[in-house]
Formats: sequence, C-alpha cells, structure tokens
Amino acid sequence: MNVLITSAGTELAQALAASLSGEHEVRLTDLVDVETDGAFVRCDLGHGEATDQLVAGMDFVVHLAQIPSSELDASDQPENRAIDFQTRCTYNLLLAAREAKVKRVVYASTLRLFEAGEEDWAVTEVWAPRPTPDVDILSPYLGEFVCREFGREGRPKVTCLRLGTLVKAGSDGGDATALELNDAVQAMVGALNPEGAAWVVYHVQSGGPGARFNIERAKNDLGFDPQFTVEG
Repeated sequence: MNVLITSAGTELAQALAASLSGEHEVRLTDLVDVETDGAFVRCDLGHGEATDQLVAGMDFVVHLAQIPSSELDASDQPENRAIDFQTRCTYNLLLAAREAKVKRVVYASTLRLFEAGEEDWAVTEVWAPRPTPDVDILSPYLGEFVCREFGREGRPKVTCLRLGTLVKAGSDGGDATALELNDAVQAMVGALNPEGAAWVVYHVQSGGPGARFNIERAKNDLGFDPQFTVEG
C-alpha cells in the first residue's frame, strides 16, 4: 500500500516511516525541508495542485498535524498560525484525499483535550472533550471537527487517534498519559485499515497501573498491545 505521512520532521513520523517502509511505499511531507532517507515532498498543504499531487496515488494518509516550530517562530501571530494549520491545512489535505479516493485518513489528536478534567474520571471515547484555551489543545480540537465532517460522509473515512504524551523507552513512565514511541507506531499501523466505521475515535496511551485512560477500544479494534508500562 502507499502511505503519505505528514509532519516528516517529527520523531514519530520518522519512526512510523521506518516501520512501514519494508513492506509499503511511504511518502513523507512537511511544510519545511526535512532530511530523510525516504521519498519526501515539501508542501504547504494549500488549496491547489501541489496538495492534490502530493496525495495522488495514496491509499492512506497519516496526518500527524505537528506544525514545525520554525513556522510559528516566523509568524507575527503564532497562535493563529497554529490554528490555521490544524483547520485550513487539514481541510485542504482531506479534500485532496477525497479527490484521490484515499481509503482512510488517520489524524493524530491529543489526550490533553481532557486535561481540565479530574484525573480519577473514567474517561472513554464517548466523553465530550473539555479543551482549554491553550492553543496546543484548542487547535487539535478544532482539527478534529474538520476531520469529523469528512469522516461522517466517509469520503474519506477518518480515524482519530488521541495520543498520550510521547516518551522514549527507558523513561520512568511517570506521566499518567505516557505513550511510548513504539507503542504509538503500533497503534498507527493498526489504524491503517480501509474497513470499519467512517468516523471513529480511539484513545491511545501505554498501559500499566498508572495509566489514566481506558484503551480497550484501541485494543479490540486496532490490535493495540502496548509494551511500555506506565507505573502507578
């Protein structure tokens, strides 16, 4: 299968590309130039031919939706730029995916949408998010709305993965929403499935006695089997 991965400059994009490249054709993209061993296309995800060409021929799109810090640093209004990236650019990407008949888009959101809630609440995917005005939380929340509207039509189908705080193997796992990098990759690979609901949300974090969120849906549907342990 052919897979497009956005936000190529992130560690998660590189790890996911490495995991998929042995059996699949992977194309990476970002708003800025990124050094990578794989196929890379720089694209600003505008509404035009460049984005259409970027997505053409892809079976799946993984939209990690992480704007490069250099883009924010160069902006006179970094908060507006972050929101624009998560909304307008996400819309353009999904519109191109619709025209290219992409089988499914995987969108990376965040479990920080529930940061304002009590830690002892048994939060599942049916709970409504409670985003704060923090742009790092509000912007992916708005991105989810864009994805949901496309997904509800099934053109393309969209899977939203709300990710925990990314950590590396060997860390102490003290964060109650810790998600080890390899566990994150595993969940994303599991989400690359053309079957299933047209719009679906999964909570994804590593397991263990200290884990805050219920991940049974991801385990059952995606075959998610986290290897990293979040200590209590």
